[in-house]
Amino acid sequence: MKPTWLRRKLPDPHILQNMRDLLARHHLYTVCQGALCPNQGECFAAGTATFLILGRTCTRACTFCAIPSTQHPPTPDPDEPYRIAQAVQELGLNYVVITSVTRDDLVDGGAGHFAKTVQILKERNPLLIVEVLIPDFQGSLLSLQKVMESGADIINHNLETVPRLYPEVRPQADYQRSLRLLRTVKGIDPNRITKSGLMLGLGEVKEEILEVMEDLRQVSCDILTLGQYLQPSQKHHPVVRYIPPEEFAEFKDIGEKMGFKEVFSGPLVRSSFHAQEVYKKIAGNNR
Repeated sequence: MKPTWLRRKLPDPHILQNMRDLLARHHLYTVCQGALCPNQGECFAAGTATFLILGRTCTRACTFCAIPSTQHPPTPDPDEPYRIAQAVQELGLNYVVITSVTRDDLVDGGAGHFAKTVQILKERNPLLIVEVLIPDFQGSLLSLQKVMESGADIINHNLETVPRLYPEVRPQADYQRSLRLLRTVKGIDPNRITKSGLMLGLGEVKEEILEVMEDLRQVSCDILTLGQYLQPSQKHHPVVRYIPPEEFAEFKDIGEKMGFKEVFSGPLVRSSFHAQEVYKKIAGNNR
């Protein structure tokens, strides 16, 4: 049984349906749905969503993730960026998060599709703030540059867990490769905002979490999100421990003392949850 601090009030079914109808009308998908996010009711009620591009299946098979895996996903839809732009306009958004499945089958890992999506969004609304939550592109500098040159305001790439658990939780990923990606962003543009996140409760210990936080500060990561891992199904990695809210508060305090510009830490925190509010805090502090 989940602890009381993870229980959520059931969302208004009409609000959920309205958002789902909009997404269906534009043939779009959200990570909120794909990853079975517990916050989708709250986000949909606020008229926000994290758009998932490049298909609904992933070429990797992380044991924490609810998105299905396949080695032969469909070809990316060239019209998808335009449909996202239309949905963003209908929702009246001034901040949008774009993420994707991992597409190791594509030469550029899907970076060109990311870039096209951001460019079209920016052309439609130059004042729109765009956050991209990107895969590691298998370490390709050219792919990362392509996304950065598109004008994305925030580059988010999640480490997800501690290095010791990568073989078990993220077998096709590489901890150091992900750190290098975040370091490279700052090397190309020191002023570009970078962001990363961890799920807690997979079996890590406090000392390992602190070491990852230190590693992120070594590559000048600006924003850190910490949330509780929730098992999507019995086939997925089990929840080893439910972390109480006071421990999340402690990590927030430690992270702020380390120098993160913002640490969003709590049981129900997800990488793109309240992303606009987090960005506003940083933007306000930089004035």
